[in-house]
Amino acid sequence: MQIDLKFLQEKFGNIFESELLKELAQTGNFMTIEEGFVLMRPGGYIRSVPIILQGSIKILRNDNEGREALLYYLGGMDSCALSLTCCLDRKMSEITAIAEEKTTLISVPVEKVEEWITKYSSWKHFVFATYQKRFEDLLNVIDDVVFHKLDERLIKLLQRKVKQSGNNIFNITHEELANELATSREVISRLLKQLEKLGKVKLSRNKIELC
Repeated sequence: MQIDLKFLQEKFGNIFESELLKELAQTGNFMTIEEGFVLMRPGGYIRSVPIILQGSIKILRNDNEGREALLYYLGGMDSCALSLTCCLDRKMSEITAIAEEKTTLISVPVEKVEEWITKYSSWKHFVFATYQKRFEDLLNVIDDVVFHKLDERLIKLLQRKVKQSGNNIFNITHEELANELATSREVISRLLKQLEKLGKVKLSRNKIELC
């Protein structure tokens, strides 16, 4: 879908140069994707890099046995550092990217990502700032794994989902939570029952309410 230049000026006028905005309007693709839509899978070549306007995308890392672990979330005005790395190095994707909710984004063709780094200082700064944010996200993941118990990580994950959705009741299965925390469904079910006894959550079929 063609992007309106005025829309880009309102969104990115204080971030990107006017000439970059004109190129973005010409070559970028405006997209709206529904919850559960898979943007990337491991082994696929990355043809474009997303800039999230509204919504949320979760980035997962897969192992050889098909298990998944949550790396980080992308929100408004975010982009994916791993996507940038893969497209610049012409590498296949090593991640899964799934829409956590209905999301709007701009898809930037890979050939423009490298071109704009040398052409526009604001784009270069945006790319480097994206790397820095994702590096901090990954440090937080390491801190959680090393320094926090699984029940603490589970509560933190539920709190993040509440913050993103703006609702303390959300639809999610125990299996999905287990995948994001790189553990088993049985462990998550047991922890949720313990948290329910403590009055921290209320459980129903495929729904969790954070108290």
